[in-house]
Amino acid sequence: MNSLPDTLVTTYLHMTRPEHFMPSFVQRSNLLMLPMRTPDVNYYRFLYKSVGERWRWRDRLSMPDEELRSVLASDTNMVNVMYVDGVPAGYIELEREGNNMEIAYFGLRPGYFGQGLGKHLLSVGIAKAWESGAQRVWVHTCNLDGPHALKNYEARGFVVYDVTEEPMPQRYL
Repeated sequence: MNSLPDTLVTTYLHMTRPEHFMPSFVQRSNLLMLPMRTPDVNYYRFLYKSVGERWRWRDRLSMPDEELRSVLASDTNMVNVMYVDGVPAGYIELEREGNNMEIAYFGLRPGYFGQGLGKHLLSVGIAKAWESGAQRVWVHTCNLDGPHALKNYEARGFVVYDVTEEPMPQRYL
């Protein structure tokens, strides 16, 4: 697990027009994207933990099953899973609030880094957000996330609109 800084730096980014989107799709015959249509809490937690453990993701692990099932079943929530050779390699979760679409969670499982798959997965999520009628797509990242996260967001067309700093919250210790 990465070392823990004393300060949590959170960067907020958004894209306000679909023409700002700069996709980076990969063409591979062994790559498949599928929506998670059934709110399977155990499978979702497997994805969440295997993608987010090294980045200290905690929120969804402590959420009661029924609350998480309700979030996943909501018509404002969309989870898309990326499979490589039939194995789940990562996922992207979108959450709609009014005309805004948040990229709530996004990432790859270890073993799938460095292949351009993160760019592809993010591009699929952004495309789905715009296709769903969003008027603004936003995301936040922090200094606990992967070292290429911010660059990937900016390369896809997101721009920074806020940066906050706070002492490292206890939940990450």
